[in-house]
Amino acid sequence: MNTLFATPGTAVFDPDGFLLDPAMWSESLAERIAENDGLGALSDLQLGLLHALRREYLRHGCVIALSHVCHLTGQSADCMQHLFPGPREAWRVAGLPNPGEEARAYLY
Repeated sequence: MNTLFATPGTAVFDPDGFLLDPAMWSESLAERIAENDGLGALSDLQLGLLHALRREYLRHGCVIALSHVCHLTGQSADCMQHLFPGPREAWRVAGLPNPGEEARAYLY
């Protein structure tokens, strides 16, 4: 398994880079994931979208339309495309678990 930090109680990721336990997520972990992935510091807008993405995932338990998350935050339907390199990165930085093979196809 992959980890960002080799100390007890730290976030553990699966081989595809998804957080195994979404409850371990925090904004500081999101910042570390983004930095580790070369995305740089997260803006307040990005953090707001990550929180909305997490809320919707926790509410529905599955991959949801990213355009819907944009709508919920009052942004244009393509806001994720402007704020993250791709849906996979947004999902990973949001600390959400591996969505599975079929759903993952939509995140790439």
